Amino acid sequence: MTGIFRQKNSANALLLLIYGLVLKFNLFLHPPLPKRVADDHYLYNVLMDFMEKLNLSPGFYSFLAFALLYMQATLFTRICNLHKMFHKSNYLPGMSYMLITSLIPEWNVFSAPLLINALFIWAFHRMMLLYNSNRPGTAIFNIGFIMGVVTLLYQPAIVFVLLIFFALYIMRAFQIREWVVSLLGVTTPYYFLAIILYLSNKFSWKTLLPEISITIPPMPLPVYTISIVLAVLPFIIGGYFVQNNLNKMLIQVRKNWSLLLIFQIISMLLIVLNRENDYVNWSLSIIPLAGFHAAAYFFPTNRTFPAVMHWIIFGFAIYVNYLHAQYY
Repeated sequence: MTGIFRQKNSANALLLLIYGLVLKFNLFLHPPLPKRVADDHYLYNVLMDFMEKLNLSPGFYSFLAFALLYMQATLFTRICNLHKMFHKSNYLPGMSYMLITSLIPEWNVFSAPLLINALFIWAFHRMMLLYNSNRPGTAIFNIGFIMGVVTLLYQPAIVFVLLIFFALYIMRAFQIREWVVSLLGVTTPYYFLAIILYLSNKFSWKTLLPEISITIPPMPLPVYTISIVLAVLPFIIGGYFVQNNLNKMLIQVRKNWSLLLIFQIISMLLIVLNRENDYVNWSLSIIPLAGFHAAAYFFPTNRTFPAVMHWIIFGFAIYVNYLHAQYY
């Protein structure tokens, strides 16, 4: 399978869809309700209140979740190929994305983090374009605006504002004006929301500002422990191969990989920013994980090792999704 997705073939888009359906078809056999947690912010709560009034079936939310996952996997693949993250275009990032999201059932449920990942992929694409941007002010403001919307969907995502500053540090020469513009972009959605709330006599600082609490996550269930190990090991292997191939990459591509690694490090902060005993917020680390997993499948010259690693993870993902449906 890794050999097939190593090729840039238009038929691989359909194959990726079939691949995802095989992994996640239990979503349609036992459709879960959308996820709502204490860390959801104003925009997501408004969206869910509206959708609940429509009395939509759980099957619709399963279809919507799968459509979002497939769209994100396809979009992330296109972005990796566009920015030449690998010396040859391939579909391994999308394959890795669909596979990683199958390791923990909660990552397949319609939730605020699932919506946010689509915005993160877009924002990450815009960050990588900063290196050669002719109009950096507009691009930086747009990135900040996206991050502002993200924090209004999910409160712990406020930590990803740090990613903007790291992107500016890596991709651009330091200019205080650009850093101020990024902050202006982040605060603009709050400004408009504050006006709407004020005009509708619903203004409250508690409604507007994120509430962040730090908690120690509980010990995961044994099946989740294995899932975490299977997500982390290929990440380490992929990081090793990326490091070994950095001297063959263009400067911009090196910066892209550095930014992806910082994305991964920041996403790990969400493990302790969780008021619920679940793993939904951990899904915000899927994007960088998928990039490094793809590297673990792409760079080794021995094709047997990536194939064996893939089928081990694939087999366990099938086990988790079809024999542990009660975890939804």
